[in-house]
Amino acid sequence: MTTLAVSVGCPSGIGPEVSVVAIEALASARTADRFILVGDNAAIEAAAAVRRVDLRKFRNVTIDATSDLPEVQRRPGKPNIEAGRSQLASIDRALSLVLNHTADALVTGPVAKSIIAAAQQGGTPFTGHTEYLAEKTSTNAAVMCFIGPSLRASLVTTHLPLSAVPAAITRDAVVKSIVLTARALWRDFSVDSPRVGVCGLNPHAGEDGMLGDEERRVIGPAIGDAREILRGIATVEGPIPAETAFRHGRGFERYDAVVAMYHDQATIAAKLVDFGESVNVTLGLPIIRTSVDHGTGYDIAYSGRADARGMLSAMRMALAMAEARSIRADKGR
Repeated sequence: MTTLAVSVGCPSGIGPEVSVVAIEALASARTADRFILVGDNAAIEAAAAVRRVDLRKFRNVTIDATSDLPEVQRRPGKPNIEAGRSQLASIDRALSLVLNHTADALVTGPVAKSIIAAAQQGGTPFTGHTEYLAEKTSTNAAVMCFIGPSLRASLVTTHLPLSAVPAAITRDAVVKSIVLTARALWRDFSVDSPRVGVCGLNPHAGEDGMLGDEERRVIGPAIGDAREILRGIATVEGPIPAETAFRHGRGFERYDAVVAMYHDQATIAAKLVDFGESVNVTLGLPIIRTSVDHGTGYDIAYSGRADARGMLSAMRMALAMAEARSIRADKGR
């Protein structure tokens, strides 16, 4: 039996709606597993009513309410400070359920980073789930990775202005992303002898230094380090022009995963080919964490039109990762 803790996201967005729809689909099909919906109780109930989902009929579904906001504080598309506090409380509570082994994996719904940040009063600053969960679990090596049916893409840097990216691409950061990606392919996605392609930062991977020297100065040496660490486990190629790396990574033709240098270098490709089915996975944490690949959808919140495929994919992947880890547990590398 596997138990998922699902943080439903912003109570003013589509997170509660896609969560209850996905839970309904999985709870009826996987009766041996358990699902804990964590978040604002009023938002979950309102979303269930909009989609005509009766969660009470499922013995394997429970609601862990972290707030019960009045309608004025969870207006569709217009979150306030209380909604920001509710979002953060649901993340913290769902994380605690996994850390204390009540649940086996964490699945997170879409949140509004700026609203959470505005609502915070001290503590770990919230710039995104990846960074926040890494800090809360004292993890120095967390990597954002998008996993879809056609493409797997990891990131060296995450939520940074583009102007700050070159300085953040260090040799250690590139090595970390490559190694964690390769190990996750083996442990969590049952890929034997994984193949990893590593993007350059600059157009044409720097064109032999004419368009930038990060490839020769940082990325190339990092690839050499990663090859030594992964000797006998995985093959690593690069630095490769990004458009070439993603073309060969689509359909896992040549690469089982691509390591990108910055956020949009990966997400444009991932969302172009797998949108709605790609799952945001945080590698390197002591827990399993998956998430949807979309935002809060404020323009359609509580309209009954939210597409739950992303949340369903995130939940299914969390279940599959938990199962894969149990199989690989005695083969750790």
